[in-house]
Amino acid sequence: MKRNSTQAQTHKGDGEHNKDERFVGVTTSLPRYARLPINRCNLPADILGGLTFQRAPVPLELDGVAQFHRGLFELLDKLDDANERARAFSIHMNASFYLDQPEQAGYTDSTLHKRQKADYLRMMRGWSFDSDGTEGAALKGWVESRFGLLPRHHGGQIRDFSGEAYRGYLEKRATALYGTNALESQFDLLYTYCQYELTRQHPGQTHLTLYRGANRMDEHETLATLDNNHRIVLLNNLNSFTANRERADEFGDHLLTAQVPLSKVFCYTRLLPGMLQGEDEYTVVGGVYEVSIAAY
Repeated sequence: MKRNSTQAQTHKGDGEHNKDERFVGVTTSLPRYARLPINRCNLPADILGGLTFQRAPVPLELDGVAQFHRGLFELLDKLDDANERARAFSIHMNASFYLDQPEQAGYTDSTLHKRQKADYLRMMRGWSFDSDGTEGAALKGWVESRFGLLPRHHGGQIRDFSGEAYRGYLEKRATALYGTNALESQFDLLYTYCQYELTRQHPGQTHLTLYRGANRMDEHETLATLDNNHRIVLLNNLNSFTANRERADEFGDHLLTAQVPLSKVFCYTRLLPGMLQGEDEYTVVGGVYEVSIAAY
């Protein structure tokens, strides 16, 4: 069995980081071209997507989700076992969106596009298989809508929002969402439940140490090089990391290590035992991050 390298920790305040001479003259804000002016979150994109947020994160809340599903979270408060909470979440999700009764959501035998099985679980499994596929476009589109962070890669670099890569992403996003049962609202609830579980499992803590393998460092947008082993990078708006350092080396010759705010974890495989595939995978909302880099 591989060792789980997840580490939760708190970070120093901004005042201490600002004393680091490596950051003198370094722009740490989220570039304007990587964000929308509005979102559906309690913080705007330029704040939650910047380096300051990575250093000193606060909880992120999607508009109205916790309040609308208040009964679920009141029930979860009474359950001490994580597996029982996962089962309660699954039952609530199925009931809220008629996942086991598609006819209640309006599906009939005459429906031209049979999309009733395109639910949050299938999207997460599709993401794990191919983050540049249709499911990945749906998830990146959800991040764009809820957090205001624009995708930087989908089947190719996205730099021109009138270019082929962005048009392809929009087409896949529309295809993924068409004919589904409030799929993005399912993502809203999944993220909110994930945040609830992380808060219970890591009380008073703010970050996880997570890892990502890369074949070439030019796969990531470097905003600043701090030294030979540390960079400021702009990550895609949604990214796969792992809690297992040894697992990361299977995906590239370079190892990126990041202190990821708990509030930027959208989902992880252990959140729903037996429902999500993968080993210690964490799906992380992007933005500007300081990362350390090591070559294998």
